[in-house]
Amino acid sequence: MSSEVGRVRAQPRQRRPVDRRNPLTVRPSATRRSPRPFPTRATYLRRRLVAALCAVAVIVLLFVSVNAALGGGARAPGSGAPVTGPSPTVGEPVQTGYGWLAPPSGPGHLLPGSNPAVLPGPVLIADKLNNRLVIVDPEGRVRWVWPRPGDLAPGQTFKIPDDAFFSPDGRYIVVTQEDDFLITVIDVATRRIVWRYGHPSVAGSGAGYLWNPDDAMLLRNGVVASADIKNCRLITIPYGGRSLAWHEGTVGSCTHNPPVQYGSPNGMFPLPNGHFLVTEINGDWVDEIDLSGHVYWSTNPPGVLYPSDSSQLGPGRYLTVDYSSPGLVVIFDRAGHTLWRYAQSRPPSELNHPSLAIGLPNGDILLNDDQNHRVVVIDPRTDKIVWQYGHDGVPGTAPGYLDNPDGLDLLPPNSYADRYQPRGE
Repeated sequence: MSSEVGRVRAQPRQRRPVDRRNPLTVRPSATRRSPRPFPTRATYLRRRLVAALCAVAVIVLLFVSVNAALGGGARAPGSGAPVTGPSPTVGEPVQTGYGWLAPPSGPGHLLPGSNPAVLPGPVLIADKLNNRLVIVDPEGRVRWVWPRPGDLAPGQTFKIPDDAFFSPDGRYIVVTQEDDFLITVIDVATRRIVWRYGHPSVAGSGAGYLWNPDDAMLLRNGVVASADIKNCRLITIPYGGRSLAWHEGTVGSCTHNPPVQYGSPNGMFPLPNGHFLVTEINGDWVDEIDLSGHVYWSTNPPGVLYPSDSSQLGPGRYLTVDYSSPGLVVIFDRAGHTLWRYAQSRPPSELNHPSLAIGLPNGDILLNDDQNHRVVVIDPRTDKIVWQYGHDGVPGTAPGYLDNPDGLDLLPPNSYADRYQPRGE
């Protein structure tokens, strides 16, 4: 455009005189309004300091927020990394399928003559001396194994899992590593440890320590309940917590005197009425208690030397095993009367240190026969083993083999935590 109409002619730039006595101060111009003076050196340094402190505060706030989102700073012992997990309120059970299970393929690995129809779904097995968890379907096909290479973070270990139970929603497995003094929670979909309580290979009774925990379960209210055998106590821990929410018993005094003392308790199973069924090894005792300290009844399962992991089978009917050889399976009532008893003294029917039995919806009994290296289903109507995974007296790692299986559960909606907890818990 050649015309200069509407164009503002540029004015020559004027230099502002500088005060030589203070190079950071500009003297007022005679022809223009003076701008705000530059800050003094002291003011400049103060502003830089304030800005730096604000930046540090922002970083700290971000760190706290992220840390809270990752489970309140709980750390998995041996990993050095924050861990995450379920919300404090565990959801309703997932009943629409389990996409994380491997698809069924190939032949099963059951004892010939086993009937897959007696099981309502896959079985979770704590394969103790193989240091692994295994899920097998009713046909005996391996559908899930943990851990596999890459499942454990650097520095993490997974040793001698003693018991394993699903959370009510089926998203997590709670593992009790009794002889490693740990309770471990695993996300089945991501295959990661998401929370731990205890210190690997270090026993204790203070905050963060356990001494032979047993049968830990994640309840619907987000609390983990467990027996703590050699600390002679029962405990609950808020999920993600670093200390106990509740405990009962006297550390160092393992004798039967509930609720003040418990004789080496090895089970604390939730009941449909909101109470708990406690098994005490010393003296052969089973008790029904609540968290307020009320003891509703105590009895001696008849003929049992070493009661293990007692549970409810139905209204007024309770189930326990005798961790002995030959082992027993006993159904009893709260008065200590025998309602049914499995006692065989000849192989292959004889049991060798069974440690846990749970009832099936069809009335059969699923149990792990630890030192026979097998998991079996017994029909109480015939006293016959009708399903078996594992080889009698032969440990191994190949499909169809186990090595001292010490815990088991079914997938929800047939898991113990789902079937025997009130919906309001």
